[in-house]
Amino acid sequence: MRANVKTTGRLVPWAVMAILAVACLGLAMSGDTVAGEQKHFWQERSDVGAPSLPEGFQPLPSLAGLVKQLQPAVVNVYTTQVIKPRIRSRRGRDPFMEEFFGGSDNYQRFFGGRSREMKRNSLGSGFIISADGLIITNHHVVADATEINIKLTDDRTFKAKVVGSDPKTDVALLKIEPKGTLPTVYLGDSDRLEVGDWVVAIGNPFGFGHTVTAGIISGKGRELRQGGYDNFLQTDAAINMGNSGGPLFDTRGNVIGINTAIIAGGSSTGFAVPINLAKGLLPQLLSKGKVSRGWLGVGIQNLSEDLAENFGVKAKEGVLISQVYPDSPAKKAGLKPGDIIISINGRNVADTRQLMRKIALLSPQIKAKVKVLRDGKHKTFTVTLGERDQGESVALGKKEPEPKEARLGLSLLPLSPRIARKLGVNERLRGLVVSAVSADSPAAGFIRSGDIILEVNRRPVTSLKDFQRAANKSPGKKILMKIYRDGAHLYLVINK
Repeated sequence: MRANVKTTGRLVPWAVMAILAVACLGLAMSGDTVAGEQKHFWQERSDVGAPSLPEGFQPLPSLAGLVKQLQPAVVNVYTTQVIKPRIRSRRGRDPFMEEFFGGSDNYQRFFGGRSREMKRNSLGSGFIISADGLIITNHHVVADATEINIKLTDDRTFKAKVVGSDPKTDVALLKIEPKGTLPTVYLGDSDRLEVGDWVVAIGNPFGFGHTVTAGIISGKGRELRQGGYDNFLQTDAAINMGNSGGPLFDTRGNVIGINTAIIAGGSSTGFAVPINLAKGLLPQLLSKGKVSRGWLGVGIQNLSEDLAENFGVKAKEGVLISQVYPDSPAKKAGLKPGDIIISINGRNVADTRQLMRKIALLSPQIKAKVKVLRDGKHKTFTVTLGERDQGESVALGKKEPEPKEARLGLSLLPLSPRIARKLGVNERLRGLVVSAVSADSPAAGFIRSGDIILEVNRRPVTSLKDFQRAANKSPGKKILMKIYRDGAHLYLVINK
């Protein structure tokens, strides 16, 4: 007997249909079962190996093991700040409006600002550096906080106190009192970092707690104009609100930075304080609660190509001393204007900010080895550092009339004690005051009205004749000038 089944216009015999039915039955019977149920294709199978990878293919390494080891020493920092009420004075109030709002108290509540104390909560991160509870975070995380709470990964919470803090570098040291010992991290060497090195950030962004991000070092030595000691590491590892104070790790698990800042609107652009900077501050923060910085007592400036050529060195090979302050550590040690500082305690310096940071990391009364280049020869001086003070800048007043014309298109007049008093500068200062600079002169753009020229080609000048005589003795077409501007001494090179 033959029966016809119509499929795609052809007749299929019953025998073929029987074979297909048996095949389907066999497939159904061969299916895997889990606890008596059929195992679907999307479930994981244990009897099959991993897919084969192309020869030479290397899968990306996992950071999970490193993170598990480091997380217990990273903490969440929660702070509370009490904001005092603002009380508006009665001056300027409208009596009619006070009466309209039912008296001065109601008026004050509507228009006079806060009438009660308010609490503001904020969050940040930190990391444990000693088993007895010392924690590093940012200064701005705990600044003005009336209450600080630390939360660990195991949900234990502790009250913390500030042991020491340094606003200039945004580093703070906290202390909690745990029962038993705590997990800690190791502090690495941020100077060894290279752009492109992998880093891991762990912190408390947006209060989520112990969030991990990874990236690379994108740049070093970044300046954010946060102070005179900026030296930030830049990273593309995501750093968000609440990450401040948290650790930035290298792939060996060492802390190499303190996550500190982000750029508003910047995509994956974060900044961290190098851990070497923080390590230099820890002894003082622990013993004194603040940082006292070393002071050399010199005015300094970077070496431009023209200055470097005039002094016979390479640009960025050192820092030029433009001024040595009276009774300063540098003066007592024998340093002079015109010396070029090459290194501090054996570490080379290339620019003024680097020199300032190196000196600032040294404590007062420390003896520092200062290597300089003087008249083409290297000399080393031992300087006992003083303590840095902010000091006051000196602003120059208006120029004196009746100037005399000099070469280079400068109008000059001698700086007498009377003129010095009028300008608000030291009466013992001697030189020539610049009252005007011709727009088409070689000095335009370098010398300003109000500058005081102290030296020309390293010769003191107090008169127009001194100026012209010293300028004529210039060996080439360039003139080296030392000037006084805004309380500082500077060297400039002017083309004739």
